[in-house]
Amino acid sequence: MQKYFEILRKCPLFFHIEDENLIAILSCLGVKVKSYKKRETVMSEGDPARSFGIVLSGSVQIVRMDYFGNRSILSGASPSELFGESFACAGTNELPVSVIASENCEIMFVECFRVLCSCSNACSFHRQMIYNLMKDVATKNIMFHQKIEVTSKRSTREKLLTYLMIEAKKNDSRSFNIPYDRQELADYLEVDRSGLSAEISKMRDEGIIESQKNHFELLNV
Repeated sequence: MQKYFEILRKCPLFFHIEDENLIAILSCLGVKVKSYKKRETVMSEGDPARSFGIVLSGSVQIVRMDYFGNRSILSGASPSELFGESFACAGTNELPVSVIASENCEIMFVECFRVLCSCSNACSFHRQMIYNLMKDVATKNIMFHQKIEVTSKRSTREKLLTYLMIEAKKNDSRSFNIPYDRQELADYLEVDRSGLSAEISKMRDEGIIESQKNHFELLNV
């Protein structure tokens, strides 16, 4: 497990936990590491929501499919980030979403009850880990509300501009990369891809934005 320490030190779950305690806590949690190929399903809708994942390498996307097979990207996770923890902590019987590998990845799985219930050794750092997990869940709740703010807009242009302004603020710059290609961006915004591409072209022509693949720059907003 020590080969993953550089990533785990950056993981919100293990903030303020020393390396010597990290070794003990990984043993206490009984974590498992699995590898997935790009587009492989990491977690499926309907699976029991008992565990959450930590991305060690690569990345994943959390997606929801409606009755007609339309895909909506809810969020993503990159190295050191968690996913599925909100559902596991809530005690949800079945996952309402799926998690898909957006590139080849390694995932560390943690059973939620092992985090929330202190072990028999009553490790002093276990309390810190519980605090870290609750803080991460609260942060993800804020991100979920940002997603609602974006998708609640009426037009494709309004959705796109709202999303781009959130990303600009996050990056503290008018020029930034987003983690999605065109189809993925359409799925995140919950709009038609061709309509999105047409709107991006119009906004470029109007001098509102510049864009190249997944790079955007806000010009006149």
